[in-house]
Order: sequence, then C-alpha cells, then structure tokens
Amino acid sequence: MRPLATVSRMDDRSLVAAVQPRLQEVADPAKAGSMAAYMKTEMPFYGVQKAGRTAILRQIRSDFAPDDLQEYEAAVLALWDLPHREEKYLAIGYARSFETFISSDSLELYEQLIIEGAWWDFVDEIASHLVGRALFKDRGPTEVEVRSWITSDKMWLRRTSIISQLRHKADTDTGLLDDACTANLADPEFFIRKAIGWALREYAKTNPDWVRSYVAAHRDGLSPLSHR
Repeated sequence: MRPLATVSRMDDRSLVAAVQPRLQEVADPAKAGSMAAYMKTEMPFYGVQKAGRTAILRQIRSDFAPDDLQEYEAAVLALWDLPHREEKYLAIGYARSFETFISSDSLELYEQLIIEGAWWDFVDEIASHLVGRALFKDRGPTEVEVRSWITSDKMWLRRTSIISQLRHKADTDTGLLDDACTANLADPEFFIRKAIGWALREYAKTNPDWVRSYVAAHRDGLSPLSHR
C-alpha cells in the first residue's frame, strides 16, 4: 500500500489556519455536549452545526482547490487529522467537492477515513458520496476493492460494501448488491443488519421486483431488522 500524501505543494498549515478560527468564531459551546452525546462519542465538538460549516467549506473549496491527487489527499488528511468532529466533517465535505479526484485512485484514502472514522456519521457519507461515486464513475477497479471489503474483518468496510450503491438507482450492480448482502446475512451486528435493509429499501424504489425476489429467496436468513 502506497503512503498517502507524503509531500504536497499546498500549504496545509494555511488550510488549517483558515478553518480553525472560523469554526471557533461560529462555535456554540452550549451545543457541543449535546452533539457529542447524540453521536455517542468522546471526540470533542466545537458546537457548529451543518449550516455553520457550509460557509467555511465554501471558502476552503475556493481558496484551497487542489491541483492534483497528491494535494487533494494531503488537504483531506490535514483536516481529518484535526481533533474536533466538525473538522473531520469538513474533511469529508472537501473530499466530496472535487469530482475529478473521486475515483479508484482515491480508494486508499477513503479506506483510511472509514477505518479511522469507524462510526455511522463518517462512514455513511464516505460510503455513498465518495466510494459510491468512485464506483459509479470507475466501476472496474473500484469494484475489485469494494468486493474485497465484503468479508473484511473491519465491520465498517463491510457496511460500506453494502451501502456503496445507495445512489445508483437503475445503474445498481445487482450482482455486487446481492453478494455484499448475502455474505453478511448472518452477521449479528446492528449496523450490518441495518445496512442490508437500507440498501434493499433504496433499490426497491427503482426495482421492487428484484428486491421482492431477493427477500423471498433469503427470507429465512434475513434478520427481522433487515426484513422490516
């Protein structure tokens, strides 16, 4: 596995310097505790909700646009490595902002974020908007990697393999969806069972017959949570 973004021409210190004071400026410390409690995390919050982060993301997207993949990865990681959850949300938002670099070439970066993030608020965004987008655009090499996650010992990678096609609608690869769901039917983990139900429900909006057939074929194996 190659090292990510070991050298960059972008001044990541300037990026961090642009983000942290803005977050502090709009922070509401009274909300920080409840936000952390809702996410069941000990990671600190500034107390900046999504609306407050949007303007900051718009600024850094304009002022710190990457010239190449190396700068893209370095900027994402510079934000991701900061201690507050809002900074990591901005890292994901920044990563989503540059369509050119959302491809199989960025999968190692996205895998790192999934493994380190290891919670639904990070992983679901990465799975559907980054991994899923790379899969849609660059299916061949991306599918190879996503398939390797189906039986990973990392639960959040398995969840990603299941929900990565949430936004694909008629372009959903039913073979991949079937394989990802079926391989994980017996997993007792809540987040896996929920992912299977979510993925099937979303695809049912496009192809209800396929989903009915899948559910009928696997009725005995689907958990009540997934079936519901």
